[in-house]
Amino acid sequence: MLLNILAIGDIVGQPGRKILEKKLNSFIKEHNIDFCIANAENAAGGSGLTVNIAKKLFSYGVNAITMGDHVWKRKEIYDSLQSEQRILRPANYSPLAHGRGYVAIKTEEDYVVGIINLLGRTFMKPIDCPFRAADTAVEELSKQTNIIVVDMHAEATSEKIAMGWYLDGRVSAVVGTHTHVQTSDEKILPKGTGYITDLGMTGPHESILGRNIDRVLKSIVTQVPTRYDIAENDLHIEGVVITVNKETGNAEKIKRVRVTENDNY
Repeated sequence: MLLNILAIGDIVGQPGRKILEKKLNSFIKEHNIDFCIANAENAAGGSGLTVNIAKKLFSYGVNAITMGDHVWKRKEIYDSLQSEQRILRPANYSPLAHGRGYVAIKTEEDYVVGIINLLGRTFMKPIDCPFRAADTAVEELSKQTNIIVVDMHAEATSEKIAMGWYLDGRVSAVVGTHTHVQTSDEKILPKGTGYITDLGMTGPHESILGRNIDRVLKSIVTQVPTRYDIAENDLHIEGVVITVNKETGNAEKIKRVRVTENDNY
């Protein structure tokens, strides 16, 4: 008995939402996806998430939304972090902060999927330990399900790899987000946890990490601060499909996904 989980990399602005609206539902149907997780910390104008955008993402087929270091950029989402269990913020923020960092959600087939959202510390702003936060979240979710997916939103490759090994055998998958560049190191770790360092970016790939090329180059070359507008062209959905054994919670397969505007979905 297998469960297909689609994990989608950072959604960047309106272009990222546009390709999800056009392609996600058909992809889900064609590939028999049972559950879809998406990182949406860049979904609103490239930074943060709004209530309306979250509703749209759910309508496109997303079942759970994870966030990252831009979670607090839009104050209007604060109340929804409390009331909407399908939207997570990193679990290693203060317990006094709005929202939750892990949740268990029931699928249409009555299976329960646990999701954990973590934020790295290397080259990032100071925050509580993601490894200890992971221990707490896994302990709690394991009381409800053996199917658990972790979004490790981090800058450093080494920290993401470390989290994969740390949780090997305790969760179904550890998927990295934040860098917007899909890596080719997807694998099943020895104790059954699926792993990839970065899911990639859902948005405009004729860009520099989703931003207008000319604006970024001007800033880099002149060292003058410049507003980074969202690019518009060459839209992709990037992520992975993780096939999980429902009985053991182990990943049996992990496959990279890249859907372009020209693909027939």
